[in-house]
Amino acid sequence: MRWRQNGYSRVDAVRYATTYALSPNPAFRYFPVINNSSGDCTNFISQCLLAGGAKMQYNNSHPWWYNNKGTPNVMDDTWSIPWAVANSLYYYLKTNQEKKSPYVKGLEVYDKSLLDVGDLICYEGNDGVVFHSAIITSFFNGEPLVSQHSFEALNIPYEKSWITRKHHFLKISI
Repeated sequence: MRWRQNGYSRVDAVRYATTYALSPNPAFRYFPVINNSSGDCTNFISQCLLAGGAKMQYNNSHPWWYNNKGTPNVMDDTWSIPWAVANSLYYYLKTNQEKKSPYVKGLEVYDKSLLDVGDLICYEGNDGVVFHSAIITSFFNGEPLVSQHSFEALNIPYEKSWITRKHHFLKISI
């Protein structure tokens, strides 16, 4: 396994994920599941990417950022849509890959044997929309194990996370 790839520290991303998978980091706002939709999965994945060395991107056309207002209440914080929405993060990472952006990017691969810890798995529903994201934090018998939020889980088989029409495997780099 490659623990560092183009500035992305897989060990730091995985260390963060395994630390906060079951008990969210209180320094970030937590997004609870509401009416069986939304949740904290992508907010958590963005935090993992940040811990792995991803730099926030503050622009109007292609943003990815979280702004901690520095108040005692994280409810005052703000964030970009790709920071917290699975489908938006998926396309943010793929677009950065296509544009060879200096920011965090995701190369979609179709063979899970190409994945390493620190890579992402995105879950697409029957409507063709990516609705969930998880980070690979381990392997068992060559199968990726993921950690995630909404529901909180540590090192579970990726196929047991959510029922999905399709999995998207993203190789992460900076």
